[in-house]
Amino acid sequence: MISEDEARRRILQGIRPLPPRRISLACALNCFAAEDYLARLPLPGFDNSAMDGYAVIASSYAPGRLKIIGEQPAGVDRRLRISAGEAVRIFTGAPVPAGADAIVMQEDVTREGEEILINAEVTVADYIRRRGCDLAVGQKVVTRGECIRPTVLALLASQGLAELMVGGEVDVAILSTGDELIRVGEQIQAGQIYESNSVLLRALLQRIGATVRSSEHCSDQQEALRDAIQRGIAQQILVISGGVSVGQHDLVKSTLQSLGGEIDIWRVAIKPGKPFLFGRVGDCAVFGLPGNPVSAFVTCLQFVRPAVLKMMGASADELELEKFVARLAVDVKNDGDRVHYLRGKLTDGNFTPVGRQESHALFGLSQSNALLRLAPGLELKSGASVSVEIWD
Repeated sequence: MISEDEARRRILQGIRPLPPRRISLACALNCFAAEDYLARLPLPGFDNSAMDGYAVIASSYAPGRLKIIGEQPAGVDRRLRISAGEAVRIFTGAPVPAGADAIVMQEDVTREGEEILINAEVTVADYIRRRGCDLAVGQKVVTRGECIRPTVLALLASQGLAELMVGGEVDVAILSTGDELIRVGEQIQAGQIYESNSVLLRALLQRIGATVRSSEHCSDQQEALRDAIQRGIAQQILVISGGVSVGQHDLVKSTLQSLGGEIDIWRVAIKPGKPFLFGRVGDCAVFGLPGNPVSAFVTCLQFVRPAVLKMMGASADELELEKFVARLAVDVKNDGDRVHYLRGKLTDGNFTPVGRQESHALFGLSQSNALLRLAPGLELKSGASVSVEIWD
């Protein structure tokens, strides 16, 4: 049995990013940039008005009436020019006329026919958005390995980019095992339970951008398992739920080895999730997760998730779950010799463990949104400041 940190190090050491691909901007959400992107256009692209009002020359303004010589709406620049004693009716986002150095809000103006009287102090640069004040040409807008979030998409669109180079698409197969499990929708019998891990794992992997190509269930029979694994290793990643412990019906490890698989990790000092496996069959990375749903959840977040993200081209910073500092609402203690991940709720800066903390307790997990990592032997009192990981 190895430590959690050593397991993650070995896994990530054996994972290589996939070759980049070119896709449309519309399809790039939550992908990872395969190269740096620099601004090729300034933002704003021209001096423009921040208000509806009148463009004037504040530097030579003297109290009195100004003559309106034209109108500039947002859109095509009408190439207007003003001189002392003149003004141009202007609207938000419209190009500032040549010669103008300030905008007077329409609320501060009295208009009489084709003349205006200004009723407020006017200062040079008032309500003018200067060209490039938000973004300069050559400024880095996206760093290689950065996740392309909705706001980043908007920034790239502002640069006229219709296509992007992003990391590769990761294809995943999910395989659940266990004679006691039946598919949702089938008639349940005494001693059986509905199979839910594949639903959970599919959702977690799809959320980070992986493509789940197949998901199937297999009984605890060597030949059936062998056939299912052979189908699964056609993808880049195979995630197996169940069958990785040391019981008589835990056949995953031996079956992988019979197919020429190399097992790099088997059992990790983590709770829940000790019966964890990582290895390879050919070009496919194989993750064997425990059958208990909370154990599968925790090991997927801590081991499978960063591997998939690295394969997608994510930077090292992007591999980690988001962390928040919180105040502990109750006393907690880890009496064991393994790292323990407590499931709980982060609300208004407070972290509270939720429900039963056993590895089968799916309801408590469903009410949680954060994990608290407790090192072996660690005891914390209510009110202590802790770092929690957020997944939802």
